[in-house]
Amino acid sequence: MSLPQDIREFLEGYADVPDDPRLNANFEFYSNKRRHSSEQSVVFHVNLTLRWRTDYAKLEYKHGYIQWLFPLQEYGMNYEAQPLQKHEIAAMKADGTILERLHRSYTIMLGFYGMELVSRDTGELRRALDWEERFRNLVRAPHNNLRISRILKSLSEFGLEHLNAGFVLFVLAEQSTNKQLNTPMIISSMDRWWANCLRNKEERHWINEMVRRVRTDSDFVFTDEDYRNALNRREETGFFPP
Repeated sequence: MSLPQDIREFLEGYADVPDDPRLNANFEFYSNKRRHSSEQSVVFHVNLTLRWRTDYAKLEYKHGYIQWLFPLQEYGMNYEAQPLQKHEIAAMKADGTILERLHRSYTIMLGFYGMELVSRDTGELRRALDWEERFRNLVRAPHNNLRISRILKSLSEFGLEHLNAGFVLFVLAEQSTNKQLNTPMIISSMDRWWANCLRNKEERHWINEMVRRVRTDSDFVFTDEDYRNALNRREETGFFPP
């Protein structure tokens, strides 16, 4: 299966995208020096995440915020947002406060999708208390599939790629063991986009192999235990199981 163009550009590190040192909107937003307009108001990152943390209607029906919370080196639908610049990536990765805010953005979206972060070290997820309602929303609102691709690619830009494996393999276990999040549209997004949102070649290949086995081998089940064991082994040894 050929990779989508946006995934190829992501895996290549957006090599053909130039850096413009005059642009700093994403760094300023995450530094609480630039406001993002929303619903005729202007909010900094901290206020946005505090106000919307469990306001799932806003997270569902408003769209401009996602490009501010998870910037990429590519254009999106929000004309007010700027593509992420390479010098911004370096500055944001070096700022502990910004990295903490990126984690906060991620956990808010996880809650919206019915998931909770168990470990920031391994990336392990579990179901949230309201997972049934949130899973139903994810199934019936496929525009969230594009949002998830953005989130995963953005996390990679800031050195948080280990969280991506935790997300993708959690969804795979839900599909394989629990028959959840198992619709054709989610499977397509998973197989073509999400499972390839890792620049670490070895991890990407291992995850894609697990996905392939789930899709093609009716006797193979990727269990919740397999999920936890894989993440724990990677944390201990630096590699997924052979």
